[in-house]
Amino acid sequence: MANVTAQMVKELRERTDAGMMDCKAALGETGGDMEAAVDLLRKKGLAKAAKKAGRIAAEGLIGLALTANKGALVEVNSETDFVARNDLFQGLVRMIADVALSHGTDIETILKAHVGTHTVADAIATTIAKVGENMTLRRAATLSVGKGAIGSYMHNSVSEGLGKIGVIVALESTGDADALKQFGKMVAMHIAAAAPQALDQASLDKETIRREKEILSEKFKAQGKPANVIEKIVESGLKTFYKEVCLLEQDYIHEPGKNVAQAVKEAEGKLGAPIKIASYVRYKLGEGIDRPTTDFAAEVAATVGQG
Repeated sequence: MANVTAQMVKELRERTDAGMMDCKAALGETGGDMEAAVDLLRKKGLAKAAKKAGRIAAEGLIGLALTANKGALVEVNSETDFVARNDLFQGLVRMIADVALSHGTDIETILKAHVGTHTVADAIATTIAKVGENMTLRRAATLSVGKGAIGSYMHNSVSEGLGKIGVIVALESTGDADALKQFGKMVAMHIAAAAPQALDQASLDKETIRREKEILSEKFKAQGKPANVIEKIVESGLKTFYKEVCLLEQDYIHEPGKNVAQAVKEAEGKLGAPIKIASYVRYKLGEGIDRPTTDFAAEVAATVGQG
């Protein structure tokens, strides 16, 4: 049997809102596999909410760079949040975003790119030496359009083009570019807040759909529902799921009662031309990075005990 720690139980409780003993039992039953334990609790109907598997956030900044028809996002991580307020670090992130805009998204290519007489890798090393804290370029993304505009939004902004959640969205249209860009900003704000997993059903990961089907099916099978009823419930449940995770089907945060696809249609009328949301990128600082937590009170107690 896996060694189920108090920290594991705490994390599972935070992600599911299930009871402590239910979380402990689920972790024991799944051999300590956190994802499997989340699924098990959902299948048993014990999880009150399928909270996102958000990891402990790394520090640093998301950087944004734009031209009329192209946008770039980068994530540069640091050890502490203090560095995000440092002018040297902010300048470094801006520079890296500009390089990504012109050189693409491959990390090695960005690091080898020259800015003046020095490479980006040199600039990072120099900033590390001056600030006294480790820094890494984690990821980069770009979007571009032929006819259209790039909408953008930076949440928790600490300075122009720098913040904690960055979004770029590519809109294809022959309509007025300025009006299109403004609408794009509204869509980008929605994406920052609603965190869609995909543009539409067709682009949603097939494994994600399969997993959701299984969770819904097992949950109601455990309640003794007949197979034909379960099939209908699963179908209905998937429709609800799509509305939660697919951008075009999500409720538009700026106008309750209207989904994003309807908001696009309305914007088309104002611009006098069709609009297609071609793609989007959403970067949240530290997303997916697993960093160890420390219990300061426990550390102090342990230190006192050792003394």
